[in-house]
Amino acid sequence: MNIARLIQEQAERHPDKKAVVMTVAGGQGNTYPFYTFAQFERRSQQIAARFSRKGVKVGDRVLLFVRPSLDFSVITFALFKLGAVPVLIDPGMGRKNLLRAIKEVRPVGLIGVNVVHLLRRIFLPTFSSVKWAFSTEKNILLAPHLFNKLDAYPADISLYDAKDTDPAAILFTSGGTGTPKGVVTTHGILRAQTEMLRDLFSLNENEIDMPGFPLFALFTLAMGMTSVIPDMDPTRPALCDPAKLVRTLLEQNISFAAGSPAIWERVGRFCREQKITLPKLKYVVMFGAPVRGEIHEMWAPILTEGTTYTPYGATECLPVSCISGKEILSETWEKTKKGAGVCIGKASSPNEVFIIKASDIPKSEITELPTGEIGEIVVRGPTVTPGYFERDEATRLAKITTPEGLAHCMGDVGYKDADGRVWFCGRKNHVVNGFYPIQVEAIFNQHPLVLRSALVHYKKRPSIVVELKSPTDENKIKAELRALGQQSEYAKEIQDFFVHADFPVDVRHNIKIDREALGRQIQEAHR
Repeated sequence: MNIARLIQEQAERHPDKKAVVMTVAGGQGNTYPFYTFAQFERRSQQIAARFSRKGVKVGDRVLLFVRPSLDFSVITFALFKLGAVPVLIDPGMGRKNLLRAIKEVRPVGLIGVNVVHLLRRIFLPTFSSVKWAFSTEKNILLAPHLFNKLDAYPADISLYDAKDTDPAAILFTSGGTGTPKGVVTTHGILRAQTEMLRDLFSLNENEIDMPGFPLFALFTLAMGMTSVIPDMDPTRPALCDPAKLVRTLLEQNISFAAGSPAIWERVGRFCREQKITLPKLKYVVMFGAPVRGEIHEMWAPILTEGTTYTPYGATECLPVSCISGKEILSETWEKTKKGAGVCIGKASSPNEVFIIKASDIPKSEITELPTGEIGEIVVRGPTVTPGYFERDEATRLAKITTPEGLAHCMGDVGYKDADGRVWFCGRKNHVVNGFYPIQVEAIFNQHPLVLRSALVHYKKRPSIVVELKSPTDENKIKAELRALGQQSEYAKEIQDFFVHADFPVDVRHNIKIDREALGRQIQEAHR
């Protein structure tokens, strides 16, 4: 079934209900323009009609560089209606990676803000496959304005009868742990993800969503929820203005909010300092990186009627598992601080999670390791994507074909406990001589002056780099860290310590430490 059918159903069921709401900050306070579900569906139909007249057809890959707005989801669903395949690439991945990704995917169409159309003229070979383009902004001669005279187009486009296996979108990974790759997702997977997320958080059409990551709105809108777009730059979550977000949370009665931990750490700190509680907010969902227990502790008194959640997953498979802040604080956080890893909960049904021997060779079967033994995390279920766009070798390394269905190797290492919960110990390619980053770093993060730490290679040895909360005597801190490590079975053999400011982090969530880049910086600074 075409995923766009879910929006049609919501428009038929609740035509006058708000679908998408935009936060617009002004001197006299916020305003909140919106589309109802009926308006959303009609506008999406008209845009689809415009695309159709342009010659857009089933399977056409279309680059989408659109800022968060009322029309971001409208345009995406318009492409779904025609069976076209929107391609979403994180512009923060850096120019080299961005241009490589565009050239690799060979888009037929381009929909974007004006600056993208200027870049197209500068980098003509990269965009050579593009046959048509629209701008979402006015006053440019390089591409027609998408919304100009839109009412002249009919709202009667027939929905493409998509099969569950038909490609729906290509979503590029951020490249935070390797070369960015285009993940092919299907209409069946998008529907399965919508259903799993709905069931995982017991969501219904009465909830109001504030997505810190724009793509999340596609799922909540398909559930019939109202989605309120916040006033923030989603490509720089660590720079969000917490006062603005709290104002929207309160004024719009947000009950469900999801995004990078970098957002919720800033918002939580602001609420604590201002003594603000959020009684309407039931779910604060943090994803993209492990979340420290201190953040869950900070949010506990703010969410008087709710709690925090940390789902685990990746672009290639989402969601995989989930755990609440309440469970973390009551059952797992003390173990995490002592080096047990980060508990990411049980598999989200109907997904299955397995722990297999970690290796860099293709796998043909799933042989699970015993409870408590660390290996690679593998997931099998309806949200496992089929592969990477024209990256056959990467697909071969990441997928396992089994009689019960396709499984995905997450590239992460961890283990299962006796209760069936999964514990995350780090990325497979961040393991150093048998030392697991999340286990080791937890030991040194307990030092009161350490903001965060990272396990890296230094002269082929496992070494620890720390970022401090405030300047201090480096020799003294290194001696204290060495003594701290001696008390733990996970860290007692580590002898090399470095102090470094401003850890490099991923571009998408602004929180995952790029340990490989950090290791190179340390090698360069201490030759």
